[in-house]
Amino acid sequence: MKNVLRIAVVDPVDATRNSLKKLLLGIDVVWLEAECSRYEFFADVVGQTQPDIALVSLDADPQKGLQLVGRITQDMPNCAVLVISSSTEGSLILQAMRNGAREFLNLPLKLEDFLAALDRIRQGRGQREGEGQVRSCQMITVVGAAGGVGCTSLAINLACVFAANPKNSVAVIDLDLALGDADVWLDIIPDYTIQDVAENITRLDYSLLKRSLTRHDCGAFLLPRPVQMEGNLSITPDELRRVLALLKATFTHLVLDVSKSYAALDYAAMEASNTVLLVTQLDLPCLRNVVRLMQAFDQREGLSQKVKVTVNRLGLEDTQISLNKALETIGHEIFWQVPNDYGTMVESRNNGVPLITQSPKAKLTKSIEMLAQAIDKSAAPPAEGEDKDKKPKKRLFSFLGGGSSK
Repeated sequence: MKNVLRIAVVDPVDATRNSLKKLLLGIDVVWLEAECSRYEFFADVVGQTQPDIALVSLDADPQKGLQLVGRITQDMPNCAVLVISSSTEGSLILQAMRNGAREFLNLPLKLEDFLAALDRIRQGRGQREGEGQVRSCQMITVVGAAGGVGCTSLAINLACVFAANPKNSVAVIDLDLALGDADVWLDIIPDYTIQDVAENITRLDYSLLKRSLTRHDCGAFLLPRPVQMEGNLSITPDELRRVLALLKATFTHLVLDVSKSYAALDYAAMEASNTVLLVTQLDLPCLRNVVRLMQAFDQREGLSQKVKVTVNRLGLEDTQISLNKALETIGHEIFWQVPNDYGTMVESRNNGVPLITQSPKAKLTKSIEMLAQAIDKSAAPPAEGEDKDKKPKKRLFSFLGGGSSK
């Protein structure tokens, strides 16, 4: 598997070595190639097994560990060295980096920090070797300018479009903890929910997280909201970031459907995402809220640049505000326009079947397929009849859902 990183570990301290081994064995994107308890033998182990990463713990003997880092870097340049230590001394960190370490992490090792380091190493290897298939996870959060604007329908069907590409692995996370209904759209009766994840957050690993996900026939996985509204569910933004870090290491695409409360959890999801689709309709209350929300997003560093205004149900009724007037009102580019097709969408929801399966030739389905291409062209399946190398034309009044409007 090209996405799996093979790791060899050296740590003369049995307790920390066993702890590292347990951590590594719980991560799907990692293969523990070898473990060693002596610095003196580890260079030979690396030479024989040729791992992607050599993980060196310095605590038993920092000087021997640093010498080992330098030797591996010199003799095996294709092996990235990741150093761990309980010391935060600047001179030790500096010397490790000078000796060729790619990453320096502190003990006790946090899972999210380790996964982030692995992702940076993976990306670095891909750039050096010209591996176009090495991709980081794309995280898309769908938020609404008001209730009922179609966030869940868009999130679910966008995820199913991504999942139609066999190169992708996709998960949907329902973060509307009170009234989320992503499971209804996919006709899923889940055995586990995000509540199971929250209640076991202190011992969360891949095996537990995978049990909490339910797979749909289209290939997408779902982490649904709690079954009971009266439950004492409490998940903090930091805990959510940990869950997302685990999911990002396994999936190529995460689609998050958040609540309309714009609480701390919703902002944590948006800030962790690559793209935020702000869904609106062309009516005065929604457009007013778009202005208010964009002002709020501007107060958070880096968030407003991720936001892409998406008009849903274009052509819903004759009394809609025109696109020109909407542009004048919100003062922002409209990234995408999704046509109104109430009958097709309701049939899809009632049957619990995504649009790409229920109505693959509908204009609404084609619009969402093209939206997926616009978000991640390399990962989304091309819309039927579209040239893969040709960008969608920009149209101002497109009821087919394509293009940007300014």
